[in-house]
Amino acid sequence: MTTLATGDAAPSAVGPRRRRAAVRFAPALAGYAAVAAVLLTTGTPAPDLGRWTAYALLAVLLPGTLVFRALRRRPHTLVEDLAMGAAVGLVLELTAWAAFTAVGAPGWLRLWPLAVLAPFAAVPALRRHWRVRYDTVAPAGWALALTAVVAGFTLYLYESFLTVNPVLPTDEGQAQYIDLAFQLSLAGAATHQVPLEVPQVAGEPLHYHWFGFAHLAATSLVSGVDLPTVFFRLAVPALCALAAVLVAVVGWRITGRPYAGVVAAALLFTVGEFGFENGWRQLFGTQATFIVWGSPSMTYSWVLLLPLIAALGEIVGRARGVAVPPLGRGAWVLAALFLAASTGAKASTVPVVLAALAFTAVLLLAVRRRLPRAVLVAAGLTLAAQVFATAVLFAFESHGITVDPFSGLRTYLPEGRSAGVTVVLWAAVLLAFLLSLQLRLAGVPALLRLRRGRLEPVQLLLLGGALAGPAIYLLVGHPGSSNQYFTRTGFAFGVLLSAWGWVEVADRAALSARGRLLLGVGTAGFAVLLTAVQLGSATSTPAIPAYAPVLPLLRWAVALTLVALLVALCWPALVGRWPGLAGRGGLLLLTAVLVAGAPGLVMDAAAARQQPNGGAYPVVPMPASRVEAARWVHAHSDPDDVVATNVHCRAVVDGWCDARTFWLSGYAERAVLVEGWAFAPRMVGLPEGPYAPFWDADRLRANDAAFTAPTASGLAALRDRYGVRWLVADRGVEPESPTLRTLADLRFENSRTAVYRLR
Repeated sequence: MTTLATGDAAPSAVGPRRRRAAVRFAPALAGYAAVAAVLLTTGTPAPDLGRWTAYALLAVLLPGTLVFRALRRRPHTLVEDLAMGAAVGLVLELTAWAAFTAVGAPGWLRLWPLAVLAPFAAVPALRRHWRVRYDTVAPAGWALALTAVVAGFTLYLYESFLTVNPVLPTDEGQAQYIDLAFQLSLAGAATHQVPLEVPQVAGEPLHYHWFGFAHLAATSLVSGVDLPTVFFRLAVPALCALAAVLVAVVGWRITGRPYAGVVAAALLFTVGEFGFENGWRQLFGTQATFIVWGSPSMTYSWVLLLPLIAALGEIVGRARGVAVPPLGRGAWVLAALFLAASTGAKASTVPVVLAALAFTAVLLLAVRRRLPRAVLVAAGLTLAAQVFATAVLFAFESHGITVDPFSGLRTYLPEGRSAGVTVVLWAAVLLAFLLSLQLRLAGVPALLRLRRGRLEPVQLLLLGGALAGPAIYLLVGHPGSSNQYFTRTGFAFGVLLSAWGWVEVADRAALSARGRLLLGVGTAGFAVLLTAVQLGSATSTPAIPAYAPVLPLLRWAVALTLVALLVALCWPALVGRWPGLAGRGGLLLLTAVLVAGAPGLVMDAAAARQQPNGGAYPVVPMPASRVEAARWVHAHSDPDDVVATNVHCRAVVDGWCDARTFWLSGYAERAVLVEGWAFAPRMVGLPEGPYAPFWDADRLRANDAAFTAPTASGLAALRDRYGVRWLVADRGVEPESPTLRTLADLRFENSRTAVYRLR
């Protein structure tokens, strides 16, 4: 009878448990399915997607989660362990990549997870981290909302990036955003080099933030997926999805409120810039539209910065009343890990973090008359990271960054106006800057008002980072506007604090379930209405006068302000008609302000259809014939081979070479003796810009002579002195000398290019 009773009871006990597990994991599976469907629709081979998924689970998520579990004090939620664990896994991967590549064994990198898995399987004290029990389960609404954010942003990537960028060009008319081939070349160099050199100038040190491209290389090496597929298909959607989940879990951890995290994720990955023009001109830059694929290193840096914020939030001081279990002493180890990885992920990260800690320290000292030792130690650790980055990674290269206050705004200011007019125009342009990029941070002043300016230490940290980003952008200048990245770094702090403010306002409003539903429906309807208005009114704005591009934004800001004032005047009557609105006006206004930029992503995606790959940003031709030759070189050469080419210029203007051509080093994944040199660190910031001449005239002369006037001794010098093994001639630029056929072996040619191997 006992056996029968046990057998009868098991199905009733296990069945509901399995159903609950299925419901719990359904949002995550739906999110993965949405991303996978988009990738497959855009031509990603299914076997590659399968290999990449196995890599992500076994070589990033699993080892990273085990280490994170060993570092944090007590478990909170499974989704936090997995998201933070994935970020830890990326740091561990970076260390393993450097070690295996340094000893000349990058092909063995796929074994690195064993260095983590073996001790966690063998050591009893570590073995317990394989299975963990969680007392807290992520709310279903939270999980579904986060899934919607991930799926929605992936659809944006589908429209703006994936559909307009084939993995390999299929025709001669393909256009590509100018930086993409350069970024691909860095990832290609990282498959066999550490530290990296400039791929377009063999042997030239690359003092740059290249850690994100090492991640792309590691992804290809471990998964076996071809690097262009990783770069043009898999990496960007995956990093964006991980960043969205990290925003949500870090927001939950810091605030103690689950929905603060998912609101922060929506502010970062659903609401775009407040623009109200054509979507092509991105005024002062973007936060998370064009930038996530135009500069994947920025997205990679967010994936490291967000858990760093969580760790530093614990160190400087948690908010009172937060029920989330603390990280404990492991927060220090996590902070050190993510700081170290952030040094070379993006040059903008550590300065903003350091400024945020300094801001926190100053205000704590001013208000509380004491400075916690932990804040000083954290600031010292961050300062050490910045010194390491400046001295070792960047070798004191400025990369064109100069102290040039308000350089990003001056482009919209006309000259020769009276002092009074100039002051008004400056105020208008500064207002446009704040509205365009910072409107989604409207929850910050709301939080300051609710708390009467008395913020907790972790809130001071977030406020310091949110202010430091745009402040540094306004303080410094860069010829390529790369000072914008400071704003984007600060934005990671700002969305967390803004979401915190929104949730506290919402808590005070105390909406019923019906009220929350109506607020959600109304917010979605308002976003759709704004998008329809912007799509219907989008026009190209003239370049004259200089301030003309900001006028559509200011006009619509005035129009929406007038609408808000009208509603405020009618509010007593509305409350009389619907008493449930009483005490909820502030929440409605704040929600409307936060979603005012909702059309941003839609406009950006629409612009990509009309002006592919960055809208108003520069593009270059990427003919299939060139890429075919480069891929042939990749398939038939050794990683250490050096290639020479006769292509150096994107264009020649008045006899000056625009040296921004990167196709050969990008798609061949090989170092080129001299390709386009404009992005070499020593060249960035020169007065001539991309037209600056190459610094080694003898090398350039020897390179070009191999194609125009080859000699046996000249080719031998290229081979013996520079390690050149291959010559790639683009006959569309200039046909190679017929003599070359007698001195080198023609191995490949198509309608445009020829590849020779030196004897």
